[in-house]
Amino acid sequence: MQIKITNLKKTFGDKTAVDITNFTVNSGDILGLVGNNGAGKTTLFRLMLDLIKADDGQVTMLTADNDTTVEINPALSENWKGKTGAYIDEGFLIDFLTPEEYFRFIGKVNGLTENETDRRVAAFAAFMNGEVLGQKKLIRNLSAGNKQKVGIISALINHPQLLILDEPFNFLDPSSQNSLKHILKDYNTQSGATVIVSSHNLAHTIDISERIALLESGRIIKDLSNHGGCARNELEEYFGS
Repeated sequence: MQIKITNLKKTFGDKTAVDITNFTVNSGDILGLVGNNGAGKTTLFRLMLDLIKADDGQVTMLTADNDTTVEINPALSENWKGKTGAYIDEGFLIDFLTPEEYFRFIGKVNGLTENETDRRVAAFAAFMNGEVLGQKKLIRNLSAGNKQKVGIISALINHPQLLILDEPFNFLDPSSQNSLKHILKDYNTQSGATVIVSSHNLAHTIDISERIALLESGRIIKDLSNHGGCARNELEEYFGS
């Protein structure tokens, strides 16, 4: 799925959260979105997912449907939702359900049977590490790391053409972080999906991303190719590492 951002603006009072004139995420990209706190990463994601309304401009998606390219404006259409998976924060979870109940709810919303949902979830057994399923716990009673895993897995259940994850490495232990890097890269390779990830962890972002967009005060100030990790020096210089 290709994403086109045109003249997109969002302000909160006197603060400009997002101001992007023209930016395209190519179909099949793994794009890393980086920037300091307040740079506008999460606001941009919320605009892309039509969770908040832009003051101006638009986001459009070009998606293949029966071999025909279809242009979708998320603010005007619901057709993109079944092709998109996202996890921004705990607000996406229904925390009075168990993980099993929540996964099956997500599966049902996406037209999957319980058996098919269970099969798709089982593919993440190594990532869950025996700490998510079968615990007889509500999501609200899981650790922060295991809540994060529930959110990430739920975003992948429908095998989306577009996957958006905001700070997915947060709260995960080192083994789970490495597992997630492999999950994202393998999913992109096998499905051809577009993957957009924001993270404060430069090392992980550089490891998984083919391209990195650097945000500052709501604007994309650098659009870096990252083949072979070639963006590392420029990013470390910017962030003073």
